[in-house]
Amino acid sequence: MERRDFMKNASLAAAAVVVPAGAQAQGVPAGAQAQGAGGPAVGTWQPPETIDQGGMKFRVLGETGERVSLVGIGGYHLALPGGPTPADATRIVRAGIDAGINFCDNCWDYNGGESEVRLGNALRDGYRNRAFLMTKIDGRTAQAAMGQIETSLKRLQTDHIDLLQFHEVIRMDDPERIFAQGGAMEAVLRAKQQGKIRHIGFTGHKSPAMHRHMFEVAAQHQFHFDTVQMPVNIMDAHFDSFQQTIFPIAQQQKTAVLAMKTFGDHFILDAKVAQPIEMLHYSMSQSVAVVITGIDRMPILEQALQAVRTYQPMTQAQQQALLARSVAAAQGGKTEHYKIGHNFDGTIQNPGWLTQG
Repeated sequence: MERRDFMKNASLAAAAVVVPAGAQAQGVPAGAQAQGAGGPAVGTWQPPETIDQGGMKFRVLGETGERVSLVGIGGYHLALPGGPTPADATRIVRAGIDAGINFCDNCWDYNGGESEVRLGNALRDGYRNRAFLMTKIDGRTAQAAMGQIETSLKRLQTDHIDLLQFHEVIRMDDPERIFAQGGAMEAVLRAKQQGKIRHIGFTGHKSPAMHRHMFEVAAQHQFHFDTVQMPVNIMDAHFDSFQQTIFPIAQQQKTAVLAMKTFGDHFILDAKVAQPIEMLHYSMSQSVAVVITGIDRMPILEQALQAVRTYQPMTQAQQQALLARSVAAAQGGKTEHYKIGHNFDGTIQNPGWLTQG
């Protein structure tokens, strides 16, 4: 694709990225500077309007106009090793959709593709029409990205993906590789022109500095991301905080935030400083469009649905009290392993995913 064609087809950003005062170069949370005995200051952002309809709560996905359920079904857990069977996965997805959930998360690399295969099977028999389908790709070249998009479409048994996200922006040069001539963005824009994808976002869990850089590089290319996915939980505010650094940028860019890792892949849950529904309510009370949570059993689905049914936005005082309870467990990122280690970095462990189609 010629650069002039790339620029013609990219969405225009409303303004350049603005980094809020106090946000530091390495992503240190601005609130940490005001930290006292009660923990870091709660941000001034408010959750988007929540729409109660048919027993489910929804929010509008940024500027897309799409309504997405307040909670989303995480794709990885549908094929979790030692977890649900294919029949269980179908039952979980369909029960969730029947209860009003419409946001379905997945990724090209999850469990060797089995997660996409299981979700595709679950969305047969008319369920695809009731779902907002998101998946992610790892490819950094146009060739790899297009190959992964086509593979995902086949596994998911669909002719289009509602939201495609660049997965694991966990290196400082990932944005340059994605936006380079011959990079993945060329293929994604081509797929969008062909009607194979509708919206574009990115995701990562390593450092808010990398997310911020992705926004900066996108602005240089006059491109607007519809969504950004990142960790949002009761530990984040205390260590290299995505919430403190990226929420203000996303709001300024009118980019919808997708929350993940409410339970920190169980490490935050294991700290036992709050109950699961309380933790879900905290994430829902932030400036996010949807809280994506892994669901591998029907009781976990019911827990997510109960959190939606009982959700009322937490007050700043309630949030502050919860953050005060989590501060000791959060020190050094010890409950956020995805920030400080490589156990959750699939593309570090499998670098070929960046270039294979």
